[in-house]
Amino acid sequence: MHSSNEWYTILNTDTIDSPALVVYPDRIRENIRLLKSMSKGLDWLRPHVKTHKMAEVAAMMLEEGIYKFKCATIAEAEMLALAGATDVLLAYQPVGPKINRLLQLVLTYPTTQFSCLVDNLITAQAISEIFSIKGKTIRVFLDLNIGMNRTGILPGEEAFQLYTACSSMPGVEAVGLHAYDGHLRETDLTIRKQKCDQGFAEVEALARKIAEAGMPSPILVAGGSPSYPIHAQREGVECSPGTFIFWDYGYKNTLPEQNFQYAALVMTRVISIIDDQTICLDLGHKAVAAENPLPRVHFLNAPDIKPISQSEEHMVATVVDSSDYQLGDVLYGVPVHICPTCALYDQAQVIENHRAVNIWKVVARNRVISV
Repeated sequence: MHSSNEWYTILNTDTIDSPALVVYPDRIRENIRLLKSMSKGLDWLRPHVKTHKMAEVAAMMLEEGIYKFKCATIAEAEMLALAGATDVLLAYQPVGPKINRLLQLVLTYPTTQFSCLVDNLITAQAISEIFSIKGKTIRVFLDLNIGMNRTGILPGEEAFQLYTACSSMPGVEAVGLHAYDGHLRETDLTIRKQKCDQGFAEVEALARKIAEAGMPSPILVAGGSPSYPIHAQREGVECSPGTFIFWDYGYKNTLPEQNFQYAALVMTRVISIIDDQTICLDLGHKAVAAENPLPRVHFLNAPDIKPISQSEEHMVATVVDSSDYQLGDVLYGVPVHICPTCALYDQAQVIENHRAVNIWKVVARNRVISV
């Protein structure tokens, strides 16, 4: 295994039960500063907080002057309000009880400006009715489908008519267009840019049509981590990367042009030695995101380990020689996908100067904080 002098090593692992999520604030700060250096200015940054879900990490971005944020759940929106964020976009269309919860957020945190997405007239009318009854208005962004094929309305005439309708409804204020192109994962940046530009051209065309119709020019919110370097070069576009804050094995290898560094790991231990070339770790499905094929994690201090099976609390792996390992050995893993991995933990161990010094709650992993 690698030397104990590596950046990720923790000297007081005896105080940390495993599996554990461990975070490194110095590296988080560097990732935030790198993000800022890639942007045209703070007005054009709207980071997504789905990756970390921690108020302390949101506070670090606020300290760096970032003031606009994006989130996917009511709990994430409330976490941001509690952290002091002034502009929060719920990048999710509220349906059913979520509309009332969003209204409660607006009423509970009056110093935070909230907004949400819509992609159809029925939902827009439901939001309008619930908010107007209370004499409140919520800003809405039209959710556009530019190839992700997950949510959103195609950016054509129907989208223009929906935006026009929202502009005249009580209780809602149509302010912008939201376009997420998370389906673009080409490692070749030239190809990724070509596809990104093609999709965004439709967004720009719709924005021009809205302005030409006499409505205020819409705010444009676009992209995620893969398309961030592309959208960041555009004028007047708010960019919304999320994974940059911790980074992970998947994006490090898919997006080689981005120099973010690992800032969150999973710490695990050898709990059984099965035979000469097989060991077991306490890193099951409940400890690392399991939506990807094996290997779902890569070990910084033991790159020869190859996970071969996983269950709820166990990970079985092959090694070159199991005599190199002892029961209780600590391993530091980089998840292939850090975002859903964070959501598996209720707290993170904070590592500074190679020591666990604090605990941060992964507060927005919960579906409800108070609202």
